[in-house]
Amino acid sequence: MDVKLWNDKQERELYDNFGELFAIIKATEKLEKAYVRDIISPSEYEVECQKLIAHFKTLSSALKHSIPSIEKFHDTYKMDCPAAINRLVTSGVPATVEHRAAVAMSLPAAASVVAECVQNFITAMDSLKLNMVAVDQVHPLLSDLSASLNKLTLLGPDFEGKTKMKEWIGRLVKMGASDELTEQQARQLHFDLESSYNSFMAALPSAGT
Repeated sequence: MDVKLWNDKQERELYDNFGELFAIIKATEKLEKAYVRDIISPSEYEVECQKLIAHFKTLSSALKHSIPSIEKFHDTYKMDCPAAINRLVTSGVPATVEHRAAVAMSLPAAASVVAECVQNFITAMDSLKLNMVAVDQVHPLLSDLSASLNKLTLLGPDFEGKTKMKEWIGRLVKMGASDELTEQQARQLHFDLESSYNSFMAALPSAGT
């Protein structure tokens, strides 16, 4: 006799998302071990790790009401994936990015500042994908991103991400809190965020102090 785990479409989708989250954590654990053992090159590791982190951020945001604690989810299902939890929850960036940031900035807090920027970029992009386009939803996210970027002295004042976020914040303050971005505006903002994120990642390896 088959055992049915769900009673309706909504419950089925929830269980599917649980399974996907489980798979992301397991895959990240294997990737971290492969990197530590030199089974995978740093460049290959970084690309795959960024994908897993991005998927994790999107999924965990969508499941925040069902799974308020990823660590508890990890413990409940006895996953034994400490490296994955560190990478996905604590760090938020690939190990290669942490290492480059530390070298580039020569500051003890370098990795945490970079992780903060990456997290703010991904949170802002994911929010747009989830159709969170009201001014009072978007403005705080862009303000947090702008503030974190300004902490990085290795990024000049003309850095693409800084100027674009300043422009967008300037537009938003002229709108009402309940106003919403049009589909075209949301699409352009997402494009600007993605472009700025790519420029940010590219700036880390060669940046000076």
